[in-house]
Amino acid sequence: MRRLLLAALAALVLVPGGSAGPRAVPAFKHVFVIVFENKERSSVLGSAPTFDALAARYAQLAGYRGVTHPSLPNYLALVSGSTQGITSDCTDCTVSAPSLADSLERAKKTWKTYAEGLPSPGWTGPSLGRYAKKHDPFLYFNAVLAKPARRNRVVPFGQLWRDLSRRKLPDFALLVPDLCNSMHDCPVQTGDAWLARVTKALLKSPQLKNSVIFVVFDEGSTNVGGGGETLALALGPTVRPGSKYAPVLSHYGLLRTIEDAWGLRRLGHSAGALPITGIWKN
Repeated sequence: MRRLLLAALAALVLVPGGSAGPRAVPAFKHVFVIVFENKERSSVLGSAPTFDALAARYAQLAGYRGVTHPSLPNYLALVSGSTQGITSDCTDCTVSAPSLADSLERAKKTWKTYAEGLPSPGWTGPSLGRYAKKHDPFLYFNAVLAKPARRNRVVPFGQLWRDLSRRKLPDFALLVPDLCNSMHDCPVQTGDAWLARVTKALLKSPQLKNSVIFVVFDEGSTNVGGGGETLALALGPTVRPGSKYAPVLSHYGLLRTIEDAWGLRRLGHSAGALPITGIWKN
């Protein structure tokens, strides 16, 4: 009985006026964010069977837009609430601002980036084969770079399967496909097949109970909203099937959603963004 009461209380938050109401965003067990590259929504939906099926089964974030162009500022926005004044895909630039990594660690939560093609944990080189640092945002923050233990939380993608099998998934994970599987250099169908393999493994795992997978694109090919109208999905057992979040949002709104789920400090422009609501089962 006590356990049921605690669970009920955990599902409530204080709303203005001091009354209790349902949480706008669930307190997820795990949050995964998968980032694809450079496609408008219209060039993916209807052309990619995995994306189409997941959009129908779970939730679409129908108003999602990139923040700017090119790639790197969008990734920085996603994990820090700001482009940090960077306007290029530089590989030797660094950022002194706080990031989501800092907020997570302050809240005693774990994080990792699983980067496809990364040759070794914490490697800071600009590129190798189909790996590109510009799609790996935590490696730009001085507070991460300064400590090997933090830098080494950016790991090769294969470690995802090891962590999954050992039941050692981090609380937050950023999943970065390589330049081909992200659709940067290869067709939509290539990224669609990659997403099918990854989500099939994740969604069937009991570790994903009370968790969510966000699938987004860093930017589109137009300037709508600053970075184009991009496809974005929310997947997993916390999502109401066939639902849709229609308001305009961006990487800042996604960051705000993660922060609200876990009571984290609001970084940069996430403070002025609305969290994603109305698609959750609670």
